[in-house]
Amino acid sequence: MSQETLIAVARLDDLPIGKELVAECRGREILICRTSEGIFAVDNQCTHAAAPLNEGRLKGHRIHCPLHGAAFDVRDGTALSRPASRPLACYKVTVESGSICLHVDP
Repeated sequence: MSQETLIAVARLDDLPIGKELVAECRGREILICRTSEGIFAVDNQCTHAAAPLNEGRLKGHRIHCPLHGAAFDVRDGTALSRPASRPLACYKVTVESGSICLHVDP
């Protein structure tokens, strides 16, 4: 049985509600989004056209791709509109001592 590792990727104070930031974790770009519902982490790459989602816009719990406008739910990665049909990978997030931490497999 593998044990998850917590990796601090940002300070909570650096991420206001309604904003996002990109963190690199083990060679992947992860988009960290803070909504009124919490903090969520998804891959920073659209599953349709590989565009960086941090160049799009976050509206509520939806991140919109800057290329073709596909929308994804940052809470669970679900593709909400075409042309995207595949979900984004999601990562579990914890806040500890003011740091935003990702749960990753060793």
